[in-house]
Amino acid sequence: MRRIATVLTLSLLGCGLLATAQDYVTWWEANENREFPQAVSAPNANGTLTTLNASGATPTKGHPFFTALGGNGRACITCHQPSDGMALSVNTIQQRWKTLGYRDPLFASIDGANCPNLPPEREESHSLLLTRGVFRIPLPWPARDSKGRRIDPEFTIEVVRDPTGCNRSPQYGLTSADPHISVYRRPRPATNLRYIMAVGFPFDPKSGLPLQSADGRMVSEALMGDARVLTLEGQAGDAMRTHLQMNGNPTPEQIRQIVVFESGLTSAQSHDQWGGSLAADGAQGGPEALAAAPAGELQSSKAPIFREFYGWKKAPAGGSEEQRKFRESVARGAELFSKRQFLVKDTAGINSMGFGNPVRNSCAMCHNMHGSGIDVAPGRIDLGTTNEPYAKPSPDLPLFKLTCKPGAKPHPFLGRVVYTQDPGYALSTGRCEDIGKITTQQMRGLSGRAPYFANGSARDLRELVDIYNRRYNIGLTEQEREDLINLMKVL
Repeated sequence: MRRIATVLTLSLLGCGLLATAQDYVTWWEANENREFPQAVSAPNANGTLTTLNASGATPTKGHPFFTALGGNGRACITCHQPSDGMALSVNTIQQRWKTLGYRDPLFASIDGANCPNLPPEREESHSLLLTRGVFRIPLPWPARDSKGRRIDPEFTIEVVRDPTGCNRSPQYGLTSADPHISVYRRPRPATNLRYIMAVGFPFDPKSGLPLQSADGRMVSEALMGDARVLTLEGQAGDAMRTHLQMNGNPTPEQIRQIVVFESGLTSAQSHDQWGGSLAADGAQGGPEALAAAPAGELQSSKAPIFREFYGWKKAPAGGSEEQRKFRESVARGAELFSKRQFLVKDTAGINSMGFGNPVRNSCAMCHNMHGSGIDVAPGRIDLGTTNEPYAKPSPDLPLFKLTCKPGAKPHPFLGRVVYTQDPGYALSTGRCEDIGKITTQQMRGLSGRAPYFANGSARDLRELVDIYNRRYNIGLTEQEREDLINLMKVL
């Protein structure tokens, strides 16, 4: 069922409060056969998020991104909603449960339930999706590389805690006839992909190793959280077979249509409820500027990331006091992001790559690509969001004990035995040093797609900032935290 809502968007403009009505689609169904417009906007708690479609107004009837091609009623659009920046927020997920409950294809048992064998009609069977926004990702064990070849792992896996019952399940678990390990992760946005796929270097500057190639093309390795799929074509096919439960393989034409459509999408916050337009009065943010900017550009001291908001250091005359204060806060946050240095310590993917331990740098050390805020180099990092002792206590998530085999190189900072909620990149490589690494996420459209981190461990932007503040003992003041939060609201 298609739902259209009329909302009142309040904007603080120079002449006072101006109310404007806007119709928007709150949920895109599979097989809806609507036209996807050249620009689609939707309100969120902080303002308005807009997605631009370089393909122009796109008919969706029969289009494989919008068509349920599998057996569970889902299409790609089901988990990549325009109102959520082509991703999916917990708020949207909870609204879908209130609307249709388990009958909504979003809650298909294959991955929308904590384990497929749980009673589908019960809310607690879908608790992880409803509270964290995470889907079950079943990965084969032993690991497979990007071409499906078996990898001899350097470690063994033991299930310590299994609240979903899936990892010890005789049908779905590690001891089943087809052994899999179930981890739980957020969907990554299907937008701004020209940034995600941009190859900034001919090799990985962290390790000195060459980047992987696929079909003769060098790839960024930033598409998936664990780099298990390297190309948009591969990701589309994998998602259709697994999340959509498609029998067989999609046709080359179906894959082509999906890749062309996704590659032309640009999403960003376009309007802030306090700051106003994000492309006005000295700022050059918003989706239009993002769509025009070059992908793969590395920030530097002379050209710092998010410098497009430096123009808000001095708000123009005529605006309200609230607007002026907010804009100045965003400008300070943009400077803090690049200039506030702190000690980064015991982080695999940073301190293990020759930078030193600790190394003094800023947020922009890893979120360094202009526009998107991802890492120009393959940004697989163990921030501590899944590995103990840094991970947030999460009794609702599984806990694994990984033991490095004799002769294997141990995890550089956690040793030979690691307790983790999600082994991350190590499930793709089989290496101990990769346990807990997850590829850096893009930073656009954050206001539309809470919660954050791969396992949904940060409920909102304040908690996201606080996790970094605690992990690296940054010592942010309350004003600095607020400035960083306000910056992320407008991205």
